[in-house]
Amino acid sequence: MFRLAHLSDAHIGPLPRPRWRELIGKRATGYLNWRRGRSRAHDMEVLGALVADMREQGPDHVAMTGDICNIGLPAEYPLAAQWLATLGAPEDVSLAPGNHDAYMRSSLHHMARDLSPWTSGDDGAQDFPFLRRRNGVAIIGLCSGIPTLPFVAAGKLGQDQLRRLAEILRDTRDEIRVVLIHHPPVDGGGGIRNLGDHRALAEILAKEGAELVLHGHIHSISRKSLPGPRGPIPVLGICSASSVGRSPRRRAAYYLIDIDAGSRRMTLTARQLDQAGHFRQIAL
Repeated sequence: MFRLAHLSDAHIGPLPRPRWRELIGKRATGYLNWRRGRSRAHDMEVLGALVADMREQGPDHVAMTGDICNIGLPAEYPLAAQWLATLGAPEDVSLAPGNHDAYMRSSLHHMARDLSPWTSGDDGAQDFPFLRRRNGVAIIGLCSGIPTLPFVAAGKLGQDQLRRLAEILRDTRDEIRVVLIHHPPVDGGGGIRNLGDHRALAEILAKEGAELVLHGHIHSISRKSLPGPRGPIPVLGICSASSVGRSPRRRAAYYLIDIDAGSRRMTLTARQLDQAGHFRQIAL
């Protein structure tokens, strides 16, 4: 049995003090949004409690589907790396970056430099998608985070990632394939937050198949599916790992997925922050 934990959207704080020259373009509006309310929506004590509870469950691997950072400041990435190290060793933690991790073009260099131990495949390559094979489970990490205009949180994979994804899915068809992506691979109804090429991704999944898709971005628990050659492919979204949201569906939570590669069976549970400040298993 292989136990996979899934969390997302940590949005770690406090935000490092920016230099004035760093607050240009999208970062200026993002910084104002953080100061006006986003910082209060994400609680680092809640995040620490979630990580502690998750580690008590003994996962074999941790899937983190992006948005560790907030406005892509250079000083955020070493902090993100330090936080990722609290989840486990790089070979035991896989990161699919989000739009806040790839906030601006200048952020991409820092993301690649500081977060690459968690976004590299077993072959050591730092290209997306990356592939990690663990006990009959193929973990495939995509990067849907791209620099965008202010007030736009959309994502995109691009033709090169989509082509390589199809090849990897084909080569791992005898394994349990778990695809990690930040943006939901379904039509969310809002272009400024959507995955721009979600239809192209859906076509690849329908042809090549996968056993599970995990995503973040929406900051709520979501269970959907996409057509696959062997039947529906579960598509699971999870809350922000640091959220103190009033709605139960938006409070901090994470998934545990127990995978038996031999029988190709998966068992899903979720643990979520309750009103008393403890993490408890919830019904799905």
